[in-house]
Amino acid sequence: MRVYAVADIHAKPGLIDRVRSAVADCSPDVVVVAGDINNYANPHAAFGPLDSLGVPVLAVRGNTDLSWHERLFSRYANITHLHLCRMQVRGVPFTGISGTLPVPFRSRIRFSEKALLRETARNICTQTVLVVHPPPYGTLDRVLGRLSAGSRGVAALVSSCRPKVVLCGHIHEDAGALRPGHTLVVNCSIGRSGSGAVLDFGGVDEAGYPAVEWLV
Repeated sequence: MRVYAVADIHAKPGLIDRVRSAVADCSPDVVVVAGDINNYANPHAAFGPLDSLGVPVLAVRGNTDLSWHERLFSRYANITHLHLCRMQVRGVPFTGISGTLPVPFRSRIRFSEKALLRETARNICTQTVLVVHPPPYGTLDRVLGRLSAGSRGVAALVSSCRPKVVLCGHIHEDAGALRPGHTLVVNCSIGRSGSGAVLDFGGVDEAGYPAVEWLV
């Protein structure tokens, strides 16, 4: 099973074109968009092209996707809003959390997020792919190359529930893949020159984690 993962499209036409090209090139079974699909206004500018990719799309909101955008997901037959949902694609379980509040040198899902994280924890097993916009604090979250700006709440959730994979974005300049513990964290921000990442669940490593290929 192949997953094409991307974040931080921001409804930019050039980035949407890169997404289309990546899907055509890698033929994924599912596309995952880890937030910042839009840029505050006119969400249809990004939702429409994503819906027409010809591949199921799983998505969560980021900080530039407004809360009222959630009502629009249901208008698109090919896009699933993954927030607090559990679903399987070819035997791989997915769940997600929408939202991000950037505050200086850290991120939160909500101002009051404890109940949300507890509810999310019930959806996670050790094989789950968790989709969330901000990285867990301390992993692929460096701003200016040295200052962590990820989410402590997400970090605590990952530490306690140990999902197989976390797909995130938000920190454009720290895209990459790391396995600091029991979870593979992939910051799939599309950035200035990249096109996201492909995860191959059929090509797992010796520890059972999917192989990651970066698209340029």
